[in-house]
Amino acid sequence: MKIPSFSTLTLTLIIFFISTFSPAATADGHNHFLECLSEYSDNHASISNLVYTKANSSYTSILQAAIWNLRFTTESTPKPQVIIAPNHESQIPPIIRCAKQTGLEIRTRSGGHDMEGLSYRSQVPFVVIDLFNLGEVAVDAEAKTAWLGAGATLGALYYHISQKSLLLGFPAGFCPTVGSGGHFSGGGDGTLVRKYGMAADNIIDARIVDARGKILDRESMGEDLFWAIRGGGGASFGVIVAWKVQLVDVPETVTVFQVSKTLEQNATELVQKWQSVAPYADKDLFVGILLNRVGSTVSANFFSLFLGRADRLVALVQETFPELGLVREDCAEMSWIDSVVSFGRFTSALPLDLQTPADLLIRKDPNLRFLKMKSDFVEKPLPEEGVRGLLNLLFAPEAVAGLIAFIPHGGRTAEISESALPFPHRAGNLFKVETIVYWQDNENAQRYVDWMKRYYDYMTPYVSSNPRSAYVNYRDLDFGVNNVEGRTSYAKASVWGKRYYKNNFDRLVLVKTMVDPENFFRFEQSIPPIHSWSSDQGVCPI
Repeated sequence: MKIPSFSTLTLTLIIFFISTFSPAATADGHNHFLECLSEYSDNHASISNLVYTKANSSYTSILQAAIWNLRFTTESTPKPQVIIAPNHESQIPPIIRCAKQTGLEIRTRSGGHDMEGLSYRSQVPFVVIDLFNLGEVAVDAEAKTAWLGAGATLGALYYHISQKSLLLGFPAGFCPTVGSGGHFSGGGDGTLVRKYGMAADNIIDARIVDARGKILDRESMGEDLFWAIRGGGGASFGVIVAWKVQLVDVPETVTVFQVSKTLEQNATELVQKWQSVAPYADKDLFVGILLNRVGSTVSANFFSLFLGRADRLVALVQETFPELGLVREDCAEMSWIDSVVSFGRFTSALPLDLQTPADLLIRKDPNLRFLKMKSDFVEKPLPEEGVRGLLNLLFAPEAVAGLIAFIPHGGRTAEISESALPFPHRAGNLFKVETIVYWQDNENAQRYVDWMKRYYDYMTPYVSSNPRSAYVNYRDLDFGVNNVEGRTSYAKASVWGKRYYKNNFDRLVLVKTMVDPENFFRFEQSIPPIHSWSSDQGVCPI
């Protein structure tokens, strides 16, 4: 008689418990999924102690550990049948194989910052692969490269770089709790975007598990798939498990400043002038704006990173943007890693108590709230009356906790062709607009959603058009969704797809057709393969 291995026995007991105490288990099919996993388990790559079902006492805490938007913590939010947190890439192919066999879809979660919660919710029975255990960061300071697991946060990457060298950095986002798996696969920008481009522009290798359960690196996946996952949203093509990135040079001393101006201090005129300065400035200079209500007025917070000393920064700003009134006392010199701590503290969507570089290792955002977010790209400066109307929108009661960010582009980002990677928002885009509204009580959610709609309608004449572009890392289901079941036409998918990717959407569809023709990796805004288009709606674009 064969004695079951520990992993097989453990999974068998889990299945028995679920089948006994969960009436819906058989209908959901996840007991068959666990049986399948037990067949493929072995002592080398056991995942039995990394499987969480609704029968586990830790299921809820694991699920909620990386949910950033309280809109998706309600009782009505669909929950995964199973959460699996692999600690090695070899444990992922059996998950894919068994999900296929049992008809479950897969959602992959890196940091949980998906604005629509698509990394941990679905309208059909599904399994979550949570990558938080794949968070190792290995920095090679001599080669100026790093390998990081897709579960590593941006803060972890920044911290580990600083432990090897204070003269190296990486051009990615502001918020340290964001997971690299999703952030890099959508593009990724921060204070170094004008000097070195997007995070995706600086990825030199990756490892992904495809729909066949094959573990691929850049060489074995080929350049088409490698192109697609650097800005095209990796979850459409497989489970990204690791990135290799090219680190960038930063000086020993950088300078930061924050200068806030209220409406009474000519904030409107300064914001209007900023549009003709920040996108064209020296590549070493990044100046963004945060707009928000402060008491009975509206404040424009001009925040900056300069790759150099304060004296040079002050002279540069006084020459190009004298209206801001920057003086030496507004500036602070520090290391690049300390600037990351500073920006993470006040530019994160939720306040973070960051004091030292070690605090960048924190994975969880405190004080979570309900939220809705929108993004735009601006190609022509807003006229002064347009800026004034925008700021007036922040006086609405629903906008008391609203935030509008202007993130300048230009520089290196504009020098790269819009077809070089799926992220197409390059030359011709002056800056990106990120708008977010928060609320504490979900009973009044519609009021805040309605405010966001009014804001979005107001901005229509001032932002890009045909299509009105958006940033895929701020995914927005208001643009449209794929069919939950059956085929999705090209015409239907392109409504949201062209907003994120412009003409690169067509190449993404072809890559999807090559690597996942059966459309296993699918969700509300996943790239569809060609064969899933309805013949009576739309035509093949290529």
